[in-house]
Amino acid sequence: LSRMKPVIVVHGGAGRIFKEREEGCRAGVARAALRGYAVLKQGGSAVDAVEEAVRSMEDDPHFNAGYGSVLNEKGEVEMDAIIMDGKNLDSGAVSAVKCIANPIKLARLVMEKTKHMLLTDHGAHLFAQAMGIPEIPGEKLITERSRERWKKNLEPDSNPEEFQKDLGTVGAVAIDSEGNVACATSTGGLSNKLIGRVGDTACIGSGGYADNHSGATSTTGHGESIMKVVLARLTLYHMEQGMSPEVAADTALDYMKARAGGLGGVIVVNKEGEWAARFSTKQMSWATVKNDNLHYGICAGEKHIKSVDEALASEREGF
Repeated sequence: LSRMKPVIVVHGGAGRIFKEREEGCRAGVARAALRGYAVLKQGGSAVDAVEEAVRSMEDDPHFNAGYGSVLNEKGEVEMDAIIMDGKNLDSGAVSAVKCIANPIKLARLVMEKTKHMLLTDHGAHLFAQAMGIPEIPGEKLITERSRERWKKNLEPDSNPEEFQKDLGTVGAVAIDSEGNVACATSTGGLSNKLIGRVGDTACIGSGGYADNHSGATSTTGHGESIMKVVLARLTLYHMEQGMSPEVAADTALDYMKARAGGLGGVIVVNKEGEWAARFSTKQMSWATVKNDNLHYGICAGEKHIKSVDEALASEREGF
């Protein structure tokens, strides 16, 4: 049996990334991709790799997931996450969870330790306790920047829609040396959202989908629009019809824009290990590692390439 060359692709959210945050976002997605790739190189599974990559971005305050998540209308962090295994279509998700550092870890436990796919809010909290996941005070997840933005959005003449433009989600897709694919996605959601609002991230087929027969996708962008077209599954459907990852992603994003007026981004890997990172927003931070080369970018058409060794060395200095 010929072994697959492992591939990982990550995104740090689609939207508008402010200049002063670009470097941090580039470094953050590159680091996540390198960590996920290290798991694959050691023979780890695609599921292990995407969980590791997403955990890395949850811990990074540059991204709207885990630490650094945006705040809901009451000024609290409520997070959603999903993980899916393309081998048997098993999936685990959590929605509206509070007071844990890494929702993606909890989603993985839902997948592996329950017969269910999605646990929400209080039930997810009880399950986290039962699994021994440490509870942390909600304030520990809040950055100064998230609090500032929340306050600004409370002003009577503010337009929260304006602020949504630089927000996203984090995600990863991978194929391992066995040819198994997986996806993972995690988010803090929309700034100043209603309490209990859940977007696309926790919904199978919208925030992510993985199937060994075709490939894996993770999405970012306007959650309600993504849900209307079931963007992750739609992208895979186009690949099943014979499109390349790039054309499939563009076609799905074009449809979402035309039909629902929504913008977003998609990362894809197909069962042959071909990948794409496409977006209809101004920007999306993304990175991928294949054949021991790291590719990454933020703006349309931007692509930097470094060898993994070079990237690991320069990681200490920042990108």
